Amino acid sequence: MDRLNAMRVFVTVVDLGSQSAAADHLDLSRPVVSRYLAELEAWVGARLLHRTTRKLSLTAAGNETLPRCRQMLELSEDMQAAVGSAGDTPRGLLRISVSTSFGQSQLAAAVTDYVRLNPGVTIDLQMLDRTVNLVDERIDLAIRTSRELDPSLIARQLTVCRSVLCASPAYLREHPAPRRVDDLSQHNCLTHSYFGKSLWHFTCDGEELSVPVQGNISANEASTLLSATLSGAGVSLLPSYQAGVHVQRGDLVRLLPDAEPRVMNIYAVYASRKHMPAALRSMLDFLAQRFTPEPAWDKGL
Repeated sequence: MDRLNAMRVFVTVVDLGSQSAAADHLDLSRPVVSRYLAELEAWVGARLLHRTTRKLSLTAAGNETLPRCRQMLELSEDMQAAVGSAGDTPRGLLRISVSTSFGQSQLAAAVTDYVRLNPGVTIDLQMLDRTVNLVDERIDLAIRTSRELDPSLIARQLTVCRSVLCASPAYLREHPAPRRVDDLSQHNCLTHSYFGKSLWHFTCDGEELSVPVQGNISANEASTLLSATLSGAGVSLLPSYQAGVHVQRGDLVRLLPDAEPRVMNIYAVYASRKHMPAALRSMLDFLAQRFTPEPAWDKGL
């Protein structure tokens, strides 16, 4: 945990009189404010605030801790002022969480280009196919794919995530290709544990359609489904950032091109807009330029 940020949150909560006001002022979500307070109390070893429905008040330990936190924050600001413009140079460690499929197919190459431009920055990529708690797991930046992101999160949309309905030529030699969305119910559909486990959604001629699907293989990350699809196991709905190159090479055949699978978005999620390290700020800008609203991997599909 960043203890300076926890101190800053604590001081702001006291000054503004509520966690909600502090969250708005610091551009943090309310849960993040609560976690910072809890972590600071755990570090100090005492409860700092009396929390009631009407107001917040300092405990005895809180009264002792508050002036020391102010001193630490003032010292930090003095140090930053003394360093001056050097603080604008990206440096230090960035911990980034990302799904295995996007990390392997897109982000690893992007990060490689970034560190060439910013040799003072070290990247720790955490390949995690689950939602992480940024504060608890000390993640600076989380790359998330979602149709609708929790509005309490602080995030920057990077690009879109389209899906490709596809199968291998080997599978299609043994099974007739579907001609309509409803035909998918007759196929062995390989499903993702978290996205479309039993129901796939499409838009056809402006009409939204959903079809129940089932199959003998499911997985909690898309790279495994891609391998199974390439091996001829069945029909898959795979992210275009991963499957597009295989479709273009002929390893996979795109099915029902007039039926557009549900589109999701790819976001960069972080804890706060304020007091953002130069490395994190430059990484966000770099990724926003790299992953455009119409991504390069969708061209030609």
